[in-house]
Amino acid sequence: MNITLAKSRKIISVALKKAEEIGLTKPMSVVVLDGRGTVKASESQDGSSTLRFKIALGKANGCIALGIGSRAIFARANEQPYFVQAVNAQADGNLVPVPGGVLVRDRKGAIIGAVGITGDTSDNDELCAVAGIEAAGFQADTGA
Repeated sequence: MNITLAKSRKIISVALKKAEEIGLTKPMSVVVLDGRGTVKASESQDGSSTLRFKIALGKANGCIALGIGSRAIFARANEQPYFVQAVNAQADGNLVPVPGGVLVRDRKGAIIGAVGITGDTSDNDELCAVAGIEAAGFQADTGA
């Protein structure tokens, strides 16, 4: 099983709706990757800064590359900063080790993709990603 384009769009629309519902005012960017780490869908709200897509991609990419949610990568960065720095170098700098990157798992627990979102605090970003993933019928794995 993999994430379809329709499910990817559902994740994005619900994540952005969640941001609005909880009163986030800064523009958000969301990236959905499939299980191979390929961009399935992406959307940035009007006014999003130029690096937001890359930040969202880096959050999601780290999840796929390491097989853990970005909250776990963040904890590892705090405990072993040199290790995460080295891993990021191996990933050509495409890893953003803060919350807001969430693995997408199917009902059996298999990793089928990841979502990266950015624009507000990392905790709020993660909250929106989880809402989108769950609304699409998948399990969200933040790495907590």
